[in-house]
Amino acid sequence: MNIKHLRTGLFVLLAAMTVGCRNNKKKSVAVEENEVSNLVLPTPRQVEWANAEVGVLIHFDINVYEPEYNWRGDWDYNPDAKIFNPTELDTDQWIKAAKDAGANYAVLVAKHCTGFSLWPTEAHEYSVKSSPWRSGKGDIVADFVASCKKYGVKPGLYASATANGYFKVDNPGLVITGDSIAQKAYNKVVETQLTELWSNYGDLFEIWFDGGVLPKSKGGADIVPILQEKQPDAVVFQGPYGTKNLVRWVGNEEGLAAYPSWSTADSTTKADGTVVVEGLHGNPDAPIWCPGEADAPLRKNSSWQGGWFWHEGQDHMINSQEEMLHKYYHSVGRNTNLLIGMVVDNRGLVPDVDVKALKDFGDEIKKRFNTSIAEAKGEGEEIMLEFNAPTEINHVIIMEDIAQGERIRKYKVEGKINGEWKLLAEGESVGHKRIQEFDAVEVSGIRLSVPKAIAPPKIKKLAVYNI
Repeated sequence: MNIKHLRTGLFVLLAAMTVGCRNNKKKSVAVEENEVSNLVLPTPRQVEWANAEVGVLIHFDINVYEPEYNWRGDWDYNPDAKIFNPTELDTDQWIKAAKDAGANYAVLVAKHCTGFSLWPTEAHEYSVKSSPWRSGKGDIVADFVASCKKYGVKPGLYASATANGYFKVDNPGLVITGDSIAQKAYNKVVETQLTELWSNYGDLFEIWFDGGVLPKSKGGADIVPILQEKQPDAVVFQGPYGTKNLVRWVGNEEGLAAYPSWSTADSTTKADGTVVVEGLHGNPDAPIWCPGEADAPLRKNSSWQGGWFWHEGQDHMINSQEEMLHKYYHSVGRNTNLLIGMVVDNRGLVPDVDVKALKDFGDEIKKRFNTSIAEAKGEGEEIMLEFNAPTEINHVIIMEDIAQGERIRKYKVEGKINGEWKLLAEGESVGHKRIQEFDAVEVSGIRLSVPKAIAPPKIKKLAVYNI
């Protein structure tokens, strides 16, 4: 990390205590369905990605064995590949920890800024094949993908092209000498390595370009044709222009999305991932579906390498459960996915304290949200849930059916208190999921109303909780 350059009207009643729900369709809220044929829609893979909600980003590199190494500090030095020897490496342990955290997908950093590669690449010698680990016959990427399949976690790969200490390359993907021959050689390395990663390990759920992709027109590698041929269905973080399943960065490494956070974005966001975008809220009137992904390490940003890599003596630098819940509410609860950074130590394992923190986080999310007091779905300007008796609640979750577009522009949630409707929460974007938290209140009913939408609202889920 730390190299980002900018960086049908029918309701379903699910709760036994819920005795009624209503769906009042009113034309005043939106235009008719046949007038919104130009509504921006996600691809099926983007819907699948939004439904995944939580993933992990796994960092492991040669600098774990030589933490004093600074790839920008001495361009003429690279740690010897022989120091890389994770004798207890167990990718099953990694992915089980991810699964326990509630992650549905995992992205492995196959090559970070040092240039050391976790698979036996044919592009150069600076990789696991030159290390003593498994006598140079190992392939961490292959092990990772196999473990993902074993645990039912969707695999992804971080494939940064913007920085490489071994080839003296810095953001945004240019050799520091400016030499055209060296640049062509590096571009060939990038194209070779990405072809390997995208050809040899099966279908990838997500491809991660940290810092974006320098276009060929500006001197970068010719990546787009390879991506379109080898992994056309992968979701692509900060990917190149013309990629169909784009997602965007939220602008920080704290897991905090701006609000409102719209699923659609304009040309500056989709261009190449290297353009600074003010606010990073997205744009509700934009022409491309490009939702946000909020990345945050489990370890604090103030720890070594921003919390993305393991460092001895920093087991106390893990974010508390309260801090991780705050990130969850401000990412998944704001229509973005949460990507949690996991470290791997010099043994080749996720440290015990991290494993426990990940499981505690996953268990708490399940405890809070696996079972609602009541929920419903449907379409229209107004949805209501009514209860047999006054019921205490303090959370509401709203989800649009994003396969049919992001339609809501303003909403409000009211509770029926002593026979009167009182405002509990209101907002703008909903998208895949909006979590609204408020002070505990006793209500006999809940009403979701949509005073502004660009098409008839389609609510996948309205659910209430008391946490």
